[in-house]
Amino acid sequence: MTPIVIPDEVRAWVYAHALATFPEECCGYLTGPRAGDRVDTAVACRNAQVDGDHPVAPYRSADTGFVIAGAELLRFARAFDTDQPPRVVYHSHTNGRAYFSEIDRQMADGPSYPVQHLVIGVVAGAITELAQFAWSEAERDHVEIARWQP
Repeated sequence: MTPIVIPDEVRAWVYAHALATFPEECCGYLTGPRAGDRVDTAVACRNAQVDGDHPVAPYRSADTGFVIAGAELLRFARAFDTDQPPRVVYHSHTNGRAYFSEIDRQMADGPSYPVQHLVIGVVAGAITELAQFAWSEAERDHVEIARWQP
């Protein structure tokens, strides 16, 4: 699996989003040319978990869960029909660790979108790490395909 390239300036924008929303998880997606291997734009979304809107884990609060919902989810879904579709969904983990949790896996499994995932580890005032994940047919699971230390 080849990671979608996330340029430094796009990662910096995502870092800023994660720091600005801490102690809540941030969420959004990265878009890029349909035929390309990179993203060039970040789209921030509101974490609807604030309202307990999580379809898998409504008991979680916004500091331990995220969900893109409503009009933002509709815009995300419609963007797949454009020349700049979503290529990567991102969210932060406020415990400072970048991993794909069991709930992240459940959410990525359905409805299934053709995207990779970026998880940002964040603590108060600092980004600790980033990891990128993609679906592996061989593993029948999402696997880590890239990792950064800021």
